[in-house]
Amino acid sequence: MVYSYEENYIKTRPQHLCKMCGKCCRVSTNNKYTYKEMQKMAADGNIYAQDFLKIFEPYSSIEAAREVDAGTVDNIIEKLKADDCYDEENLTFYKCRYILDNNLCSIYEERPKLCIMCPSSGWVVTPPGCGFEAWLFLKREEDMQRVRQAKEELLDLKVMRTKTHDENLLKKIDSVENKIRNTIKIFSEKGSMYW
Repeated sequence: MVYSYEENYIKTRPQHLCKMCGKCCRVSTNNKYTYKEMQKMAADGNIYAQDFLKIFEPYSSIEAAREVDAGTVDNIIEKLKADDCYDEENLTFYKCRYILDNNLCSIYEERPKLCIMCPSSGWVVTPPGCGFEAWLFLKREEDMQRVRQAKEELLDLKVMRTKTHDENLLKKIDSVENKIRNTIKIFSEKGSMYW
C-alpha cells in the first residue's frame, strides 16, 4: 500500500472532529480485499495487510457485526451496493482488538500508521453521525474537481499536440499526459471516468 496520497491528505485532517464514539474501531471493513487475500498479502510482506490484521480481527458473520453496530454495518453495505461493489460472500467486518469499553485505544502510543491516518481519504465510509462526515464530503468534492481539471488539461494538450511537429515538445506532452492520466487513475475505483 502506498501511503503518499494519504499522507498528504492526513496533514489537513482536523483531529478535533473525532467524537471518540469508537464506532470505526468496533465495526470496520476492508472492501478492497477478502480476508483470505489480506492473510496472503500479510504473509507476503505487505505492510498495510500486516498492520491491519495485527489490529483488527474478523467477525464471524455480518450478523455478528450488526449486533454490535447495525447502523455502521448498514451504512457500509449501502455504500458498497451504490458503488456496485457489494459481494456478501467476500465481505468481512472487523473489530479492533485494542479498543477499551470507554472507546479509548489501549495501544494509542504504539498504534500503526493505518490507525493514525484514519479516516485516510475522503472516500472512507464512516459510521452514521461521524464527526468527519461533512469534512469528508468536502474532500471528495476537491478530489472530483482535481480530476475534472486534469481532464481539461488533457484536452488542452490534445489541441497542443495537433499544432506541433516538434519531437521534443511531443515527448514532453506525452510525459505530462501520462502524469495526468495517473492522477485520474488514482480515483478510477471511485468513478472518475464519469466526472
